[in-house]
Amino acid sequence: MSSNQDNKGKGGGGPRRRGFFIGAILWALILVIFFNFLANQIANAGTQEVPYSEFIEMVEQDKVATAELTANQITFYLKEDLPAGVEGSTAEPSQDLAQVLTQQMEQGGATRYVTAPVAIGEGDTDLIPLLKEHNVTYFSPMQEESSYLVTLLLSYVVPMILMVALLVFLMRRLGGMGGLGGVGKANAKVYMEKSTGVTFADVAGQDEAKESLVEIIDFLHNPGKYTEIGAKLPKGALLVGPPGTGKTLLAKAVAGEANVPFFSISGSDFVEMFVGVGASRVRDLFKEANKVAPCIVFIDEIDTIGKSRDNRMGGNDEREQTLNQLLAEMDGFDPTKGVILLAATNRPEVLDQALLRPGRFDRRITIDRPNLAGRLATLQVHTRRIRLAEDVDLKKVALATAGCVGADLANLVNEAALRAVRLGRRAVKQEDLLAAFELVIAGTEKKGSVLTEFEKKLVAYHEVGHAMVAYKQKNTEPVQKITIVPHTQGSLGYTLLMPEEDKTELRTKDELMARITVSMGGRAAEEVVLHTMTNGASQDIQDATAVARNMVAMFGMSEEFGMMALASRRSQYLDGGYGMDCAQDTAARMDQAVKALLDTCYQQAVGIIRDNREDMDKVVAYLLEKETITGAEMVAIIEGRDPATADSPYLTEGPSQTPPAPPSENQPPLPPAGEAAAPQPPVPPAGGGEAPQPPAGPEPFAGPDQQRKDEA
Repeated sequence: MSSNQDNKGKGGGGPRRRGFFIGAILWALILVIFFNFLANQIANAGTQEVPYSEFIEMVEQDKVATAELTANQITFYLKEDLPAGVEGSTAEPSQDLAQVLTQQMEQGGATRYVTAPVAIGEGDTDLIPLLKEHNVTYFSPMQEESSYLVTLLLSYVVPMILMVALLVFLMRRLGGMGGLGGVGKANAKVYMEKSTGVTFADVAGQDEAKESLVEIIDFLHNPGKYTEIGAKLPKGALLVGPPGTGKTLLAKAVAGEANVPFFSISGSDFVEMFVGVGASRVRDLFKEANKVAPCIVFIDEIDTIGKSRDNRMGGNDEREQTLNQLLAEMDGFDPTKGVILLAATNRPEVLDQALLRPGRFDRRITIDRPNLAGRLATLQVHTRRIRLAEDVDLKKVALATAGCVGADLANLVNEAALRAVRLGRRAVKQEDLLAAFELVIAGTEKKGSVLTEFEKKLVAYHEVGHAMVAYKQKNTEPVQKITIVPHTQGSLGYTLLMPEEDKTELRTKDELMARITVSMGGRAAEEVVLHTMTNGASQDIQDATAVARNMVAMFGMSEEFGMMALASRRSQYLDGGYGMDCAQDTAARMDQAVKALLDTCYQQAVGIIRDNREDMDKVVAYLLEKETITGAEMVAIIEGRDPATADSPYLTEGPSQTPPAPPSENQPPLPPAGEAAAPQPPVPPAGGGEAPQPPAGPEPFAGPDQQRKDEA
């Protein structure tokens, strides 16, 4: 359970709350006095003050029309301001009629005169007879006994209560109880002791990262062992990796294993519209952390405040001040106290170099996509509370999900459980897991979609074209499934390829060329067999072009440019795109080299389709009849065997429950005639590093070992 106020040392108790309310009351009192003064000034805007002697002269000269008499003031109006047709009266009028007359004169814009008389009834006993003699309408307002209290209540007490309530509401919306609105207080969630509820047992597939963090946990448990020899614990560790790999989960697990308080805050929580607020929150965060040390402070998405400083940032920029304060705090706190700073980001390339230097974030821990063993362990973690049927084989699911991160696997398991409930089962079966994976890569089937016979034939040849090129080439993954059933993510069918074993991200030139050729198989089949072209090959063309461009610009696989790097990688853990680092004329020549690669692969795909036309016709006829077939059935048809006896090593028996999606390393699911199959972006060269991903768009895969869940 997280709390900001119920933990010792957090500083959010009585004193801060009392100070907050006292400040709100003082502000409310100041505002009420100001508004009452302003209202009084407005009310007296048309008033003219005259001496008492001048008032007496005006009465004697028959200029005064009405007079309101009170103990300390006489308010009167002149006859020249009387409304038309109204005359003064010598008779004593009723108080109501006198007040009505006065109101009419006020509404007519008459000037109001006031004077301070000599005490009536004591010093000037001739005033009333004088007023009667000169026909002045006079009266005294009736005063209720409680009028003063009511006036005080309505003028000060009630407005103050409303003002305090408004200030409390606004201050809380602005950020807490500290200061005016608490805008300078850090809004970190605090998990005391084991209340994070997460340990290393809940994190699977990141063994290397866990090993790197074990030392931090040991230091928090046994600091003397390290200080004895003079060693200092690293002040900070930066967790980097693609989204969904479990960076935040791993940070919570470290706190759970160490049994220490865990402060969790996002980088965006430091950023406000007021300059200096972020820096104040950084100071407050480290101040509160020092009170409960040893502890762990975790800043998620640190790139929000840690971006590199440059000349475009002004000296008073809020982000720069926040970053400067963070740098100062990391230099200032004593590492022997056990305050450990963990941060997570998937954009390490944009972080300021001062933040990454030794003495601040000393360690950089990569949280990468899990391998086969890691995916299997992750599936086991996520299925601990799921009731599984006896036919479930998590290893097959792990093999099929190459390139998936922990969040993908958690979503897959949940979708499988939901499907089992929809079908009225009491346990999740293997076909539920495989169907959930198909749902992720291609969406649900469009049961109401109707294709004409020609469209079905065209889609069938397109998909079998991908599968035939993949089957007849070396350096490709086996065909797992071919379907011409439309799906909701825009595809009219797809071809699914899946590796026989988990592979590294290393790819040879032959493998990349084979990937491009497989992507070209759909368009080649359209042209060779049906003598036409469709827009179904659009995604294939984009993916094939991305692979070829990477080969020329990044991997040094072009004869013309050789080992020359023409581009540099950007956003390694996000879209994997790259920026050009060459002149415009060089980029134009690079485009020609890319086209030459694509033309070579396309001609090779056309040759394979022509040489195997007879086998293709057989497979297409069977596919049109069944609509969904396995790779084993396609191989049986080509080899002259009965496809009904073919047994897929991955698919279980049952409806068109597809097996796992194509691993990122293998040829991803090739889109249909509406979204033809596309080659997976190339994997990085032996030098390491992820290959830049193709441009935005629905693509079946995303880089080596990186399965995407867009369209198949």
